[in-house]
Amino acid sequence: MEKEKIKIGILGYGNLGKGVEIAIKTNNDMELVAIFTRRNPQDIKTVYSKNVLNVSEIEKWKEKIDVLLLCGGSATDLPEQGPYYAKDFNTVDSYDTHAKIPEYFEVMNQSSKEGKKVSIISIGWDPGAFSLNRVLSEAFLPKGKTYTFWGKGVSQGHSDAIRRIKGVKNAIQYTIPVEESVEKVRNGENPELTTKQKHLRECYVVLEENADKEEVEKEIKTMPNYFADYDTIVHFVTEKELLKNHSRMSHGGFVIRSGYTGMEEKNKELIEYSLKLDSNPEFTASILVAYARAAYRLYKNKEYGAKTILDIAPSMIINKTKEELLKDLL
Repeated sequence: MEKEKIKIGILGYGNLGKGVEIAIKTNNDMELVAIFTRRNPQDIKTVYSKNVLNVSEIEKWKEKIDVLLLCGGSATDLPEQGPYYAKDFNTVDSYDTHAKIPEYFEVMNQSSKEGKKVSIISIGWDPGAFSLNRVLSEAFLPKGKTYTFWGKGVSQGHSDAIRRIKGVKNAIQYTIPVEESVEKVRNGENPELTTKQKHLRECYVVLEENADKEEVEKEIKTMPNYFADYDTIVHFVTEKELLKNHSRMSHGGFVIRSGYTGMEEKNKELIEYSLKLDSNPEFTASILVAYARAAYRLYKNKEYGAKTILDIAPSMIINKTKEELLKDLL
């Protein structure tokens, strides 16, 4: 007898939502039951799903969806959508404004506990997989320093934040590690690095007609939590040039823990975890889908409230039995 599948809903159908749609196909214990959008459903061209609905209909689906994946942006969508939908649905999101995660966790925890639901927040590769590796490496090497570098690649969150600026038609933002700083870390020098010394941010922006170029550039460079603390380069390009030269969604990065062992700290130890991604949104979507499985299992166990990747055992996210894990992966 075939096991009943976990029923997944998608809220928001941009690059991440499409990635989730694709990722569900690679998980044979799940099925996509509906996609919800603020746009006209008839205007949405999906990969395979036939059930695209306006978000105004989502309330009717409370009993038909096991986990709702929130695929909006962190700048404006998730702070509103997260607490609102966490009361009625088990949710997983990719909220990635690091500085505001503690306060976002609190509102999501309150909302999901109120509704007796589970909300798993800030899932992706950073925050997410990188967060987990930072904790593991610091636990293994208590004496040392942890460094995180991103790129070179397209940041979905930062690109989305630029596109929300008045006068911007389209935009892509690249995060670029400062090579000199990376080499110092890999050499075990344990440098003290400012935010600015670790990364550059390079933006390619298409303006709306009659937009104020200087005002847009100023707003980008002074945006708190996104660009204000970095050296930021802004290029204004045509839509044609953006689509031709900046349509790939590649990204990646690495977490490095440089530490010491031994009574006299003579032995240098280096842990490095790295990612090289052809598709940032598709990889992020794959992690969201894995944690949808955890959200479903936690809900069945009545472990209500908000969770992060740091709270959830790895065995909760994989479609394998305890016996298979012990035999194949341990």
